[in-house]
Amino acid sequence: MFQSLSDKLQATLGDLRSRGALSEEDIDRAMREIRLALLEADVNFRVVKTFVAAVRERSVGQEVLSSLTPGQQVVKIVDEELTELLGAAGTKLTFAAKPPTVILLCGLQGSGKTTAAGKLANLLVKQGLKPALVACDLQRPAAVEQLKTLGRQVDVPVFERGTGGDPVAVARYGVEAATSQGRDVVIVDTAGRLHVDSDLMDELVRVRNATKPQNVLMVLDAMTGQDAVNVAEQFLDAVDFDGVILTKLDGDARGGAALSVRAVTGKPIVFASVGEKLDALEEFHPDRMASRILGMGDVLTLIERAQEQIDEGDALELERKLKSSEFGLDDLLDQLRRIRKMGSMRSLLGMIPGIGKQVKDMQVDEKQIDRVEAMILSMTPSERRNPSVIDGSRRRRIASGSGTSVQQVNQLLQQHRQMKKMMKQVAAGGTPAMPGVPGAQRPRAAGSRSKSKKRRR
Repeated sequence: MFQSLSDKLQATLGDLRSRGALSEEDIDRAMREIRLALLEADVNFRVVKTFVAAVRERSVGQEVLSSLTPGQQVVKIVDEELTELLGAAGTKLTFAAKPPTVILLCGLQGSGKTTAAGKLANLLVKQGLKPALVACDLQRPAAVEQLKTLGRQVDVPVFERGTGGDPVAVARYGVEAATSQGRDVVIVDTAGRLHVDSDLMDELVRVRNATKPQNVLMVLDAMTGQDAVNVAEQFLDAVDFDGVILTKLDGDARGGAALSVRAVTGKPIVFASVGEKLDALEEFHPDRMASRILGMGDVLTLIERAQEQIDEGDALELERKLKSSEFGLDDLLDQLRRIRKMGSMRSLLGMIPGIGKQVKDMQVDEKQIDRVEAMILSMTPSERRNPSVIDGSRRRRIASGSGTSVQQVNQLLQQHRQMKKMMKQVAAGGTPAMPGVPGAQRPRAAGSRSKSKKRRR
């Protein structure tokens, strides 16, 4: 989403980092580049003007110009101001003192409200809550059926009364039914509407008044561009929403909506949809998003995704197998599948500090895990437990069964051997060879000597 903006900001700030001293002229030149980058990213011009003015005012101060690392100071200022622009601190949902908590979703036609409702329900289930969905989108054909399908996928009840009738009555019925069944949260999916459609906006107000939601969330398509500001202002006037769910953040649009909506409306971005799958909804963290845009990585999100896939018991069992050299190819396949659930390899690499810029030009083969999985599944159970029995004829059979080459099978087996060897050295307290670089060693501490040198002396 922010790739173009990220590239331009990193190039501009990288030039500042390389300078030993900065003049006001240098800063003004950088501010012009930042202004152009933001405008080209479809950020609202009023937001751009305020942002650049704030950055410049702080950057020309004595603290920066007299600093030993003025370029780094400017980068820090841009990071802080970008975080402030995006929302300063993550915002949580407001929960009712007495359940159920009602969440009302609103937004334009085609912004992804129904899918967002399913994703939000799935996220709440993971948090140990018992949500329910209410189908009040009676305008779009098959909207009710779509929500029922999503409900079955995440094992959440959907309360509906077909496609006829009054959405206000359906909303009231859904909340009452969810309350009687002891559901913790009720997510009300409303019909998409144009912000100029006064009749539908009035209907939305009546649904809000009937359900008395603790949270009114506007679902905003991140690809909307400059018009996002107008859309947000119209909905703010009508229903005074509490926050924003930003959808299609994994698209290739320029991302101006994300950087504009909070600054103009004062309402925070609460969730961001980063993919098409039902588990691709994340809590929005402004500081982490700012770090990603500036190419500084996002380690906290990477850790959280890893924790979702591996619990403490699995981690301890994995550690035991690695230390005892019992790590077989079945275990390798299990770990690769967990990694794939965390997201694409390109997105995961982009969260590692210092790697984000290289990922853009890196040829990341997303199908490599599929090929590895095919090769391992083409092996017999005994071969997976003990790969040392795989001779030449078995390798040809595995390659044929997985649609790969013998060289690729050889490479997989070699990488598995290197991994086991490395972990055995770690368990023994030794210095492991660098994985994938035969013979390469980790740097030794200054003054340390190898045992072989001591023996020779």
